[in-house]
Amino acid sequence: MVGIGMIFAATPERDADLEATLVHASQLGMDDGDLRVLSVLTTWLGVHHAHINADRLVRLATAETSERVRAYWAAIASWLAKDRRFARLNTAYEGPRVDLLPVGTDFQLKRRGEDPRFVGSKLKAPAGTLRDRNDDVLSPEVLARRHAGYRNRLLMGPTWRADVWTVLERAPELTVAEVARRASCSFATAWQVVQDFKLLRSVESRETVG
Repeated sequence: MVGIGMIFAATPERDADLEATLVHASQLGMDDGDLRVLSVLTTWLGVHHAHINADRLVRLATAETSERVRAYWAAIASWLAKDRRFARLNTAYEGPRVDLLPVGTDFQLKRRGEDPRFVGSKLKAPAGTLRDRNDDVLSPEVLARRHAGYRNRLLMGPTWRADVWTVLERAPELTVAEVARRASCSFATAWQVVQDFKLLRSVESRETVG
């Protein structure tokens, strides 16, 4: 989690997988009751959601066996409704609203009201339960300097192409099949990006010689 810009006291994993880490954090928050992690995760999504590979996140989140985790992602889709890429997360969970707290959620809702981010969503979260401080996450500028995959998404958009390009920058000798596996994309997508990557490298090599 530290590797993708969440500020915890731990050693960051270099270029950690963005979407897999987000889903892992939601498991810790919703299933293990770690509200600090869930707070930072939610803040991170508010700051960085535009640079998420939505197709990959939807795939991972909807495959979760935990109803609580899926309810969280459905609630995120409601909150970030202006970003239509996340609309498919609404179908991740279609059951009744889920209480954030194991006990006392309704009492806290009456006392403090509802977290404005989740009003009307699948998650019943009392106001103030999930702290929202931008200082808990790295800014886009800082994260782009530290995370190659995030930086490539700034350059190319939050696409499979950017993710394949990141894999190739680390290991240009990989086969297309291995690139596709590491980027979690189709062979066809990886193949096209590999050809473009090789072409650009050839051009750069000739310019250096010239």
